[in-house]
Amino acid sequence: MKNNGDGFNKDNFKRLVDGELPWEEVKKVIRMDPKDANRFEKYIEILQEKVTWDDRILLRISDHLYIVLKDDDNRIVKCDCGYELGDYRVNWKLNCRVYVRDTDEAIAEVITVPEARHNTELVEMREFYCPGCLALLGVEVVPQGYPPIFEMFPDLDSFYREWLNDPLPDENPEWFEDKTIEQTAKWAKEV
Repeated sequence: MKNNGDGFNKDNFKRLVDGELPWEEVKKVIRMDPKDANRFEKYIEILQEKVTWDDRILLRISDHLYIVLKDDDNRIVKCDCGYELGDYRVNWKLNCRVYVRDTDEAIAEVITVPEARHNTELVEMREFYCPGCLALLGVEVVPQGYPPIFEMFPDLDSFYREWLNDPLPDENPEWFEDKTIEQTAKWAKEV
């Protein structure tokens, strides 16, 4: 699809984000040359319109989770329901409700094909839920006792500066430091 200068209109972009754009149209968008220069801004604008809160969305990290910039210049992970899961540099899973499936019976509730089930003597399935709305935010299958996987820790400053040519006003190298271990160490001292 050749970009005729109009770009990809916002209504179609919204249908794409909502999963309602027909596959043939999605393929045309993927092949569009050149891509709209402001496609990321359009995407964020559409996401911002879908939530009920005003914090600025910096990046969507899953179906329900966003990294947002608060009025107090803190960057946090926030669920679309508005529940705040804390500093984005700390694995958001540490602030979730967690259900662990570590028996054959518990696994059978969600994996109905016996051949597809994992060995519960070796690994467990963890389901992470939002404490606010109870939306399922993530699932991981890991060895028992393994720490929660920090799946998404983007360098937002570099992304905004180098890819979008729109540096964030609070740019600082400290924003790209994983603080998860500091949080768990703090909790260990409190016990």
